[in-house]
Amino acid sequence: MSRYFTQDHEWIDLDGDVATVGITDYAQGQLGDIVFVEVPEEGKTVAKGDDAAVVESVKAASDVYAPVSGTVVEGNPALEDEPALVNEDPEGDGWFFKMTLSDASELEALMDEAAYADFVSKL
Repeated sequence: MSRYFTQDHEWIDLDGDVATVGITDYAQGQLGDIVFVEVPEEGKTVAKGDDAAVVESVKAASDVYAPVSGTVVEGNPALEDEPALVNEDPEGDGWFFKMTLSDASELEALMDEAAYADFVSKL
């Protein structure tokens, strides 16, 4: 499995043909207590950079962007009843959606874990 990161603090794990997308630990820390998450519907087509999901905290609401282009195959149903999963395990059980990629070469523009850690250290 390969993990990539965006400058907007999304992560994407590619496992075969399906990628899982969520927000990073840094992002959830900046947002604070998550109170609501809206995940995309199955079948929604997104282009790289499109608004794909919404996350709301006690501090602010924020869009979650598609790190690559593709089609949503599943939204995380657990987040509807338990949005705090994003705070508890943002890079695990707190994932937002799964998607198939329409252009895997878009991953090349994303950061690996070391590059993302360096990026965050300068914020």
